[in-house]
Amino acid sequence: MNYATLNNTARWQPTLLIRTSIALHLLALVLVIAAPGQWRWVLGGVIVNQIVLVLAGLWPRNDWLGSNWTRLPAAAAARNEVAVTIDDGPDPVVTPQVLDILDRYSVKATFFCIGDKAAQHPDLCREIVSRGHTVENHSQRHCHSFAFLGYPGFLRELQGAQDTLTAITGQRPVFFRAPAGLRNPLLDPALHRLGLQLASWSVRGFDTRIGDSEQVKNRLLRGLRAGAILLLHDGNAARTGAGTPVILEVLPAVLAAAAAANLNFVTLRQAGGVSKSQETT
Repeated sequence: MNYATLNNTARWQPTLLIRTSIALHLLALVLVIAAPGQWRWVLGGVIVNQIVLVLAGLWPRNDWLGSNWTRLPAAAAARNEVAVTIDDGPDPVVTPQVLDILDRYSVKATFFCIGDKAAQHPDLCREIVSRGHTVENHSQRHCHSFAFLGYPGFLRELQGAQDTLTAITGQRPVFFRAPAGLRNPLLDPALHRLGLQLASWSVRGFDTRIGDSEQVKNRLLRGLRAGAILLLHDGNAARTGAGTPVILEVLPAVLAAAAAANLNFVTLRQAGGVSKSQETT
């Protein structure tokens, strides 16, 4: 997938599940009018469809509701490339230490930043970019109710973060990750309108919940293979018993294991063929 695909200006195309759901609701309306006595069966069908849509939104690693990167493109995997993505920052304590670790291993990462946090720490956000990493859209507020927003709400959250991050870094985000990975069918048309590509992950360590760095590391290493997208957190990071953010203990081991396996870390933009001239405003 290249930059042209990420910023496709063609008309939004709903997925098979969305098209089926629309057709089902239209059919239900016709049946209720034509055979009102069958309303219970019609209602049952609509309820089942709604359950399927909700479950799809609660499962971050699916493309039933729209295009979703759960792995790098095949060409990147063939080059033994992997991506480390870091969410929920920037954090004034953790992020600088993460950047130093990445520098030590000569690794470039993708930071999914929250607009409000970036506005609080703009210099740190600019430092991420100056060190060769990329900043992508993780919503403006990272609100817990994100998955329940409607189309206008999605546009406000996405556009707000686009404006904030672009103004700070001079680079317009081209990827979006939903808070906790949760969404609903109205997110995909909002992403399409703003030229954003949804990205989830191949493997995560649950490092916002688990304070055992060994357990988090082992989770990530089990999924460390060509084409993988790894998820860690510099913001909202869990702490070990000694009070150390888990990512700071886990990241060096993961990067060293990747080097030993001859895997090459790239940003999502590099994997998607986004050139420097295309990514700037």
